[in-house]
Amino acid sequence: MDAGDRGDLDAAVGTPGEVFLAFLRQGVTAFGGPIAHLGYFREEFVVRRKWLDDATYADLVALCQFLPGPASSQVGMALGLMRAGRLGALAAWAGFTLPSAIALVLLALGIASFGTGAAGWLHGLKIAAAAVVAGALIGMIRSLAAARETATIAVAAMAAATVLPGAIGQLAAIALGGLAGAAAGRFDLLGARGEASGAPGRGLSTVIGRGEAVAMLAVFAGISVSLPLAAATGSGTLGLADAFWRAGSWVFGGGHVVLPLLQAELVTTGRVDGAAFLAGYGATQAVPGPLFTFAAFLGAVAKIGPGGVLGAAVALVAIFLPSWFLVAGALPFWRDLRGRAAARAVLAGVNAAVVGLLAAAFFAVVWPQAILAPGDAVVAAAAFVALVAWKAPPWAVVAVCAPIGAVIAG
Repeated sequence: MDAGDRGDLDAAVGTPGEVFLAFLRQGVTAFGGPIAHLGYFREEFVVRRKWLDDATYADLVALCQFLPGPASSQVGMALGLMRAGRLGALAAWAGFTLPSAIALVLLALGIASFGTGAAGWLHGLKIAAAAVVAGALIGMIRSLAAARETATIAVAAMAAATVLPGAIGQLAAIALGGLAGAAAGRFDLLGARGEASGAPGRGLSTVIGRGEAVAMLAVFAGISVSLPLAAATGSGTLGLADAFWRAGSWVFGGGHVVLPLLQAELVTTGRVDGAAFLAGYGATQAVPGPLFTFAAFLGAVAKIGPGGVLGAAVALVAIFLPSWFLVAGALPFWRDLRGRAAARAVLAGVNAAVVGLLAAAFFAVVWPQAILAPGDAVVAAAAFVALVAWKAPPWAVVAVCAPIGAVIAG
């Protein structure tokens, strides 16, 4: 294997145990969503631990913003990979993900035992979810759909998701958004999702060479094609895995953007009860770590597949596994791709489309499930102001809305 095939191939300099403990600290303390997580990571791994420099970290963030999937989790996997090889990537994911996943599975098991209708605090979680999604939607409009072109793409995507409910409409809107961005050809969106530094740092060195990276991307493509075919055989477990694999493979922007895709895959198809879906999403705002751990909750309450703890494990692995293949497959090639205007244009269109998808989900699912009376609207408005105007952390808003929901229900 020559130097051109190896990419930035270096030996790992740390251990999986070191990586796991570093990310476990993040997994139990990193509140605030993906943007906040990236700030915590920089403070921990660039400033304090000095695992990499600022320019290299900026390159890494730009790559993970460019790929579909949960950006902060992908940055964590990449940091673990660069520090301690393949086991390091697994250790980073486990440390960052498992604390919140375990908490959400316990909540799901409680809901499965006692139901969603009896506890008013669950309604409070749904009100909090409405405020959080509304705040996220406003922020995404400002950063990703503020121009005439991107705003138009967002509205068109919203229309597509409304006319074609379900996964087909979601995927069609994302694909058309990318095509529209490519046609416009003049958007520079890396600044909106974590701009890469103009001067590369020490290099995105990994233990994975370009040959193995191509194999990773081929495996990703193979699973993406074969899993839906296998799920069509009627296996509940494969159907569950397929739903979450698609969500992890198509979500550009991560975080709140996963909401419409999971809603289309699970609630619209009757696999998950709508009330439980929204209550779980609200609870996800109150735990640290990646928002994609919402998958563990949904897998535990799903009406297909194994359900319970096993269903949670299937869902959690299926939604995060695409990120591993994409990050490992893209890292050796990123420095060649990062400067291409065409790639940024496609991403601009895709990100504008996901703004429209989130808006469609808000008006079709979140608002009708959460706002059942004028008092609910007042609580949601107050929570929205706390989040957007007063910059209150989402977990604090959830902690207040849950007991208020109990009072309203009582």
